[in-house]
Amino acid sequence: MTDTSSRLARLRFRAWHRGTREADYMIGCFFDRFHESWSEAEMDWFETLIDEEDVEIMAWALKTEPVPEKFQGPLMDRMMKLDYVEIPY
Repeated sequence: MTDTSSRLARLRFRAWHRGTREADYMIGCFFDRFHESWSEAEMDWFETLIDEEDVEIMAWALKTEPVPEKFQGPLMDRMMKLDYVEIPY
């Protein structure tokens, strides 16, 4: 396993094991949908993001709280669209 694939495996695990089902779907689905095209800097951004509390990440994505400057940009804009969330029935 390469360093990048190991890192992505760790990020995927962290994205899907947040503590609440809602956060798992929002953050995990975001990771699954977009990680393959991420640069090193975008992986860094996501890794920093998932160090934050779930309620904060969800509030930013749902636009109920302002996004801190360090998380503003194209990836957060993409996260705010919420069209990547797939909830199985």
